[in-house]
Amino acid sequence: MNELNVGAIVSAVQKNCHISDAQYAGDLTLCTFLLKMRELYRWENDIPLTRDMQKSAVGDWMHERERLWETVEADPYEHLPLPDAGIDPFEVAAANRALAPHGLVYSGGFGRSRKPHFFLGNLERQESREGCHVYVAGCEFARDLDAPPGMLLDHAIFVRTESLKRWLWEKYEEWRWNRRNEAMGRTVALHGFERNPDVALEAMTRTETESVILHELGEARVGELLGEAWSGLLAAVMRSRAEIVARAVRDLYADCLSTLPGLLARGEPAAIHFFFANFVGMRRKLFPELVAAYSRWLESGSADALRSVAAVGLERWARVSGDFIDLHGRHGEAVGAEIEGWLDRAVPAH
Repeated sequence: MNELNVGAIVSAVQKNCHISDAQYAGDLTLCTFLLKMRELYRWENDIPLTRDMQKSAVGDWMHERERLWETVEADPYEHLPLPDAGIDPFEVAAANRALAPHGLVYSGGFGRSRKPHFFLGNLERQESREGCHVYVAGCEFARDLDAPPGMLLDHAIFVRTESLKRWLWEKYEEWRWNRRNEAMGRTVALHGFERNPDVALEAMTRTETESVILHELGEARVGELLGEAWSGLLAAVMRSRAEIVARAVRDLYADCLSTLPGLLARGEPAAIHFFFANFVGMRRKLFPELVAAYSRWLESGSADALRSVAAVGLERWARVSGDFIDLHGRHGEAVGAEIEGWLDRAVPAH
């Protein structure tokens, strides 16, 4: 058997990351693009989270990166040069059977708008949970412009603690600039960020690793319940307001099924506060009752209201998800307008 050539594998994965970024970076808004590019620059240059970056250096790097993208945009994705055979970059299970014994973990799947995501990292631990194989990655050796902290692919969950740590730090910095997010303020206080931010960030990353796993387990269970029909629905509403609604409904379904019950069972107040610090956008718009239950928990210390509302939400979002699938069956590609009509009825304009 040939030996594992880690350098060649890293190069192949990073090449695929460049191709994906070249093809899909233009879909981002300018503000989002700039933020993601700054974060990618920090990662590539191993710049500590607490250190400022020179605007001129970041700007020069961005121009170089865009020139690189021009040279690879039309290239096919490369196979992974694993021992004895090259493996298609989307054959993730086969890749990890070869890589995990060497302390590595890999993922190649699709995110929003079907953008391919690839990463290769150090495997910190792996375990089986509720029929899913959970990989927890540490240091990352290759990644693309997007770095979601948690991903579900088939029955495998990937938690990227390096990406999670960066995301958590960004949330902390956002709160420092604008302290109106009271739930985030409670999270910061419980983790002790004001005393020792480095120690607090490590502790928060450990806590939120489990929260990410809980949500992805919910996604896996919801996926089994909804089946392939949901994928067809998402394809029909891609890059539209209806896609935002559909994804929010599914997230709420997963949260009521797994995330919230798991958080309440753990009994870690900091994790609950952080969940609500990020309960924003369409999810908050669709489910204000959950915010009211959080307020009652703050007042009384009893989680009964949260458990009750989560149980009601589980039934509601299961029903709404099924209704969306039925709408797709009846209206096909025109389902987006039907979902937007549902939103207008469910959340009337004030």
